[in-house]
Amino acid sequence: MARGWGKSAEDVEQEAEERAQSRAAPKVDDSPAARDRRERMASLQLSRARTLEGLERATNRAHREMLSRTLRSLETEIETLNAER
Repeated sequence: MARGWGKSAEDVEQEAEERAQSRAAPKVDDSPAARDRRERMASLQLSRARTLEGLERATNRAHREMLSRTLRSLETEIETLNAER
């Protein structure tokens, strides 16, 4: 190969395609059941975050107990949903 000449155009294109594929996001299961599961998980995590914030601000003992029960219930449901994977 003469000095100054690089790889063939095909080699360059192939390497670019391989790099693009390796950077691509992993394929996500887009079935209705999988979407429902992801949406349910997002909802549970948001509810958990809100419950934690409420628990940090709550001063009434009964309210704190109710929020603690809610938090335990949410965490149980999150664990169950994770186990179904």
